[in-house]
Amino acid sequence: MAGAGPTAVLSSGKKMPLLGLGTWQSKAEEVYNAVKVAIDAGYRHIDTAWVYKNEKEVGQAIKEKIAEGKIKREDVFVTTKLFTAFSRPEHVRECMMQSLADLGLDYVDLYLIHSPLCFKYGSSPFSGTPEEVFDDVDYVDTWKAMEPFVDEGLAKSIGVSNFNSQQLERLLQNCRIKPAVNQVELHPYLAQQDLVDFCKRNNVLLTAYSALGAPARPKVFASGEEDPVLMDDPSVVAIAKKYGKSAAQVLIRYQLDRGVSVIPKSVTPSRIQANFDVMNFSLSKEDLATLAGLDRNLRYLNGERFSTHKYYPY
Repeated sequence: MAGAGPTAVLSSGKKMPLLGLGTWQSKAEEVYNAVKVAIDAGYRHIDTAWVYKNEKEVGQAIKEKIAEGKIKREDVFVTTKLFTAFSRPEHVRECMMQSLADLGLDYVDLYLIHSPLCFKYGSSPFSGTPEEVFDDVDYVDTWKAMEPFVDEGLAKSIGVSNFNSQQLERLLQNCRIKPAVNQVELHPYLAQQDLVDFCKRNNVLLTAYSALGAPARPKVFASGEEDPVLMDDPSVVAIAKKYGKSAAQVLIRYQLDRGVSVIPKSVTPSRIQANFDVMNFSLSKEDLATLAGLDRNLRYLNGERFSTHKYYPY
């Protein structure tokens, strides 16, 4: 994967670029340009999801870059996710085939269960009261419905998102194909070192979302208006100054230096490019320790709305 930056070999044997472009909350018309800019800047990993409602535009941008000769399909690592309202085994394939059709791809490189939470088929988790849309599907059953996608070549690797270590442990003991990735919120204010260690021991690659502190998070996810701004933290700012980098670049490098994949989201061309410009420095042990010391177990996207669900992971 030329231009991809650092990669990791997943438990599936496939290579995954550690730095990718996140597209959550990226509007359809903006994400099309963002993906093209990202590929030009060197990104070879694009992260999307059925629920983001932008897979068509992500796919169109990739298709155009392939047509231009900038990349081949095998050069770009595409991740998408099974939405929680398709958790019942009989609906899993429907969601996958919709995503592939929208992306215009024959396969995805990584397919994730978006959350251990499950909701009734056809429902929206954000309408009505949460209890009205809760379902009680076991995520192990959802997983077993996803495993054939690997056999059929629809997904090169499969994994999970928003799983805690107990849920991951249970899945590891009840699966035929091991989850290759767990995508979770991760940043210096939410270091989750126990989860990082658990995933390393079990050869599950962690991917960090909201690595910059989720500055644009929607109110439904916010844990409070008074949450501290990670990029303004004096320690982060001081380290950035020391390296001649931005706070965002330091926070991205922090994850890479921990061996964690990271998918910063932006639709601004200059920021997309700057977020990839992190390959020419590493943080010292002291600076990594300083950032690790900022941990305050602050979850910007705590999903408290769903805290009564039997599989609520936090």
